[in-house]
Amino acid sequence: MSLSKKAKDCWDTNLKKDSIGELVPCLVSSESLSQKKDFSSDNKSKFQTLEVTTNENITKITLNRPEKKNALSYVMYDEIIQALKEAGEDESTITVVTGNGDYFSNGNDLNNLTEIKTFEKLKEDMNGFVSMFIDFPKPLIAVVNGPALGIAVTILGLFDTIYATDRATFQTPFVQLGLLPEGCSSYTFPIIMGPNKAKEMLLFNKKLTAVEACKWGLVTEVFPHSTFQKEVWTRLKAYAKLPKNCLVLSKQLIRGMHKEKLHATSTQEVEQIVKIWLSEEFKTATACLLKKKSKL
Repeated sequence: MSLSKKAKDCWDTNLKKDSIGELVPCLVSSESLSQKKDFSSDNKSKFQTLEVTTNENITKITLNRPEKKNALSYVMYDEIIQALKEAGEDESTITVVTGNGDYFSNGNDLNNLTEIKTFEKLKEDMNGFVSMFIDFPKPLIAVVNGPALGIAVTILGLFDTIYATDRATFQTPFVQLGLLPEGCSSYTFPIIMGPNKAKEMLLFNKKLTAVEACKWGLVTEVFPHSTFQKEVWTRLKAYAKLPKNCLVLSKQLIRGMHKEKLHATSTQEVEQIVKIWLSEEFKTATACLLKKKSKL
């Protein structure tokens, strides 16, 4: 399959400018990080794509683009970094990430394809996003309320606990899109589920049900959808009453031995992803994806 003339001209122009288009990987602006340590009372309105609240020693970050299946736009990446930074510094005991609506997150927003960044900026932003999860000081818990794709799945390997409704599914179609695994999944997934199962998911686009994801070790526990929120939040409120400093120090001991390797893995993944963006495979996959999208 060959690229359309319009797509080819776009790629040729971008390459001459030493910049590239982006598909799945996470891009954020480090310049957008807030220096404030405490959440204001109107956090719901300070973010465009998130709802952030702090109650009963729990900071809850909700992906809030239900009309887009919580697909991750560049604005959302910026805001996730900001919200995590502030949550790591506030007085809450644990931090919870979930989604609004039927999806946890549908992965990267396809509109990100129109964004152009330089190689160095891409590397800086991608590593910055993943580093926020690697270095997050408190217990970080995902409440997966529905299907998750792409980066929304691979980043789960950096959470401490993952609870899922039985309606959730997990899929990482990177190779299908001409891309590479990211979010440290090339390191975390083989540890979590074993190398063979990790390769089936990351290389061959194996789609997991919530029960399979739990059996493979990616998910901590699965709950019936009808009782999901009640059961999970009962547990979370109990966790939030535990001694905060002990939780932080315990996480440091557990995560500490892996941090150096995780940061090195993120850097290596980003380097390879940037290279693959220049390949004919990625250009072809991108053109096909955009063509399918235009027909929807």
